[in-house]
Order: sequence, then C-alpha cells, then structure tokens
Amino acid sequence: MKILYYFILAIWYVCSLLPMRVHYVISDLLFWLLYKVVGYRKNVVWKNLAESFPEKSEEELQRIERSFYHFFCDYLVETVKLMTISQEEMKRRIKFKGSELVDEIMGSGQSIALYLGHYCNWEWVSSIPLWVNPNAWCGQVYHPLENKDFDKLFLQIRKRMGAHSIAMQDTLREVVKHKRENQPIIVGYISDQKPHWVNIHHWVDFLHHDTPVLTGTERIIHKMNHAVLYLDIQRVRRGYYEAEFKLITREPQKMKEYELTDIYFEMLEKTIRRAPEFWLWSHDRWKRTREEFNERFEVIDGKVIAKDHPDNKPAPPKKPWYKF
Repeated sequence: MKILYYFILAIWYVCSLLPMRVHYVISDLLFWLLYKVVGYRKNVVWKNLAESFPEKSEEELQRIERSFYHFFCDYLVETVKLMTISQEEMKRRIKFKGSELVDEIMGSGQSIALYLGHYCNWEWVSSIPLWVNPNAWCGQVYHPLENKDFDKLFLQIRKRMGAHSIAMQDTLREVVKHKRENQPIIVGYISDQKPHWVNIHHWVDFLHHDTPVLTGTERIIHKMNHAVLYLDIQRVRRGYYEAEFKLITREPQKMKEYELTDIYFEMLEKTIRRAPEFWLWSHDRWKRTREEFNERFEVIDGKVIAKDHPDNKPAPPKKPWYKF
C-alpha cells in the first residue's frame, strides 16, 4: 500500500505541474470517458435533477446534466493542480469579496462560522487565508478518509494556502480550545451532506425534497456564539471563481432552534438555482426518507433511538474467503 501511495503521489505531483490549459484538455478527455463511456452515476444525477427541477423540460435537464459532468471533470483537474499552484495564481483564479467583513468581526474578538456547500470548487476555498488578516486562524472541517496515507496526502494539499483542517469529530474540541486561548477563528462548514440516521433531528424543504439535514454546525454556533456567514460562490468562467462573504447574523443566540439551518439551505438553494450545473449532483443526497426514518427510529428526549426493525440489526460477520 505504501508503494501505491508514493506512486500516486509522484503521478499527482508531476501532473499538477502541467499548465492549466493542459489540465483542461485532460478534463475534456475525462468528460468523454465519464459521461459518454462509463456513465458515472448517471442514474443518480438524472434522478436528482429531474426531481429537483420538475418545472424544467427534458432538454433543459439534459443540458444541465451535460454541463455538470463538464464542470465535475474541471473540478477534478483543478484539485490536482492544487498540489503545486502558486499563491499568486490562486489569488487570480478565485477572488473573495467582503473579506473586510471577516477582518472586522474577528478584529472585534468574535469567531466566525462559515456555511458553504459542495458548489463550484470547494477545495479552492482553502485559499481564504490569502484574503484575510495574516494573523487570522482559518479552519475547514473535513471527513477523514479511511486510508490514512491518502488522508495525509489530502491534508497536505489543503493546507498549502494556510488553512487548517479539522477532523469532523474534533470540531467542538478545536473550537473550544481557541475560545479558551481568546483567539478568534473562522471555520468553514460544508453542511449539505446527508446525515447518518442517528444524527437526523431536522428536515427542510430543499429543491423540492423533504430533506434530512446536518444540525451539528448550528449547535456549535449557538454554544460558542459565533458570527455566521454564508459563502456565495460563482464561476466567472472556466478556471475562475468569485466568492462573496454574506452576513447571516452576529447574534445567533437570539435565533430560534434550526432557524440558522433553514436560512443556510434557503441561501444554498438560491445559489444552486442560479447555475445548477456547479453543484455535486452525483451525491445520493436524498437516499434517506422521512417515511423510512419513522419506520426505523423514534426521537425520545432529543435522541434518535432505533426501533426493533430488521434494517437496524447489524449484518452477520462475513466468513473469510477460504471458508465455505
């Protein structure tokens, strides 16, 4: 496995040195392979698009689908480029508007929770430190990969522009540590993933779906009294993005339970509807339904408790391949 890791690392590094125009030639070839030949997750993409935009014609949906695959391949090569891209070129390719708001809030001693989604190139958002006060501590919450070697590789790439990666299970601990040190921070939360069954506490109407959502971000915000911003990203043209910091509130403790989560998904849906092709449609976002949740679980004193249901029982251990 180590040999494979170093082989991939070497290939990734060499490929990242190629000019962006060459990367986009590779992206066009990937598009042909993933979309035309392999049909990567096309059933999931089409189902998500058709259910999210029932008002659109089949021709419109096909255009969005095709554009999504073009963008997704661009995202892949742009992520490869992240290994060696210079800070100067990164600042040319993704610009942040409203960074003075970030500096003003953190200068007042208040930390910031930054909501964003899997929209446009979310990996390049790790370049925020290039746009704010050099003394600012910028973090991003991520889900660790099972393979420790590849997890280490992605961590190295994501920190190149000065951002710190925080494992999802360590988020509250990290935030509390900085509060005790009186150090204001800005932490980015990509909160549009589907939650695990036992973490479902709230549902929203999102893109014509009854959607279970993550609420851990909001709980941290209320507990720590962080200012809340939303990052609205647009693709200006191929390889160039603009991201704007938009204030939601500086007084989250005055807001109702789940109100922040509702506002986030309203803003995210508005962003997606403006240019749908730049969201991650290949993610099986709506796999978990309220009907199945109600069949398998119940909520007691705010905790999700599994009912006596066949789907809740652990699968029997697999026999080794050499035993029959």
